[in-house]
Amino acid sequence: MTSPVLALAEALIACPSVTPAAGLVFDCLEGQLKPLGFAVHRFQVGEAPDGPVENLFAIRKGPEGSRHLGFAGHVDVVPPGEGWASAPFAPEVRSSPGGDLLYGRGAVDMKGSIAAMVAAAAQVPQESGTLSFIITGDEEGPATYGTQELIKHMRAADAVPDLILVGEPTSVNRLGDMMKIGRRGSMIVWLEVEGIEGHVAYPHLADNPITKLVHLLAELKAMPLDDGTDWFQPSNLEVTDVSVGNPAGNVIPARAHARISIRFNDLHSGKQLGDRVTAIASKHGGTARVVVYGEAFLTPPGAFSALIADAVEAELGFRPEASTTGGTSDARFLKDLCPVIEFGLCNATMHKRDEAVAVADLDALARIYARVAKAALAG
Repeated sequence: MTSPVLALAEALIACPSVTPAAGLVFDCLEGQLKPLGFAVHRFQVGEAPDGPVENLFAIRKGPEGSRHLGFAGHVDVVPPGEGWASAPFAPEVRSSPGGDLLYGRGAVDMKGSIAAMVAAAAQVPQESGTLSFIITGDEEGPATYGTQELIKHMRAADAVPDLILVGEPTSVNRLGDMMKIGRRGSMIVWLEVEGIEGHVAYPHLADNPITKLVHLLAELKAMPLDDGTDWFQPSNLEVTDVSVGNPAGNVIPARAHARISIRFNDLHSGKQLGDRVTAIASKHGGTARVVVYGEAFLTPPGAFSALIADAVEAELGFRPEASTTGGTSDARFLKDLCPVIEFGLCNATMHKRDEAVAVADLDALARIYARVAKAALAG
């Protein structure tokens, strides 16, 4: 017999939703939430090139003054690519030595987690408190008009949760072995150095921008950042592109470009690092265009992380590691509302061909989410 959470996950996967997702997959989710008593609000916002984006906020209010837990996630997925053993948007359960696996794009990241959240909500009595779903169609894309617009909607509706659980796939080797209590910040800087073009035989009549760019990048790589903290690994700056576009071997070019990426912990802010990079670029005759994609944040270990660990231990017999490793997620925006923690499925196949989730993990995650919800609403 198909479990409810498996059926929910299959229904969501069957809706093609390459980012930015819209329409059918939101229809499916709305159809799952309304019978549970949720008021569903859907809206599109934004203009090209980053919009429009469809978002969904669903809320089932508890008694007046009760606590509010938000389940957050996304229904958009990355492009499936080629070479799947079965159609990526035709969910398929196959047997394996370790148990049945559900295949399909989004099985892990993160339609499976959303299905588990819906199944969990069905197990939480309305009188326990307020539950909401904060769902965007653009987490895998620019994220300009996704969760940031949902935050505006929640504030305007006076519906800000007390706690938010994001269903990103945080588990590594087995379900429940890791939760994310924070993330490093992320920024990209585009560098440009102007020079004076000329013949390589007459360098005194030119000004080679590549030489200046090399010195600029060397100083940036030598720039001291930090040695990490109790909860964060050291910040790191990486050169991700160098380009000149000079087709002539005997010409000193007029300009040179580079791109760097910085992942930084909570000892820094994006602005502070951007100002440092800009100053060094200026010193070498260059300019810097800084884009900060998210600030570092930390939900210090405490009551919220403890109740998640308690739920995992009750269902699986061990407690998850609290970590801040990995990339960014929409938690970087939601942390401005209230404490936020990420916890979800195993991430081994996310963004990969033949993405798959263990059916048993879906059922277990739904039970864990239900325990978390009941404990969070109880205070």
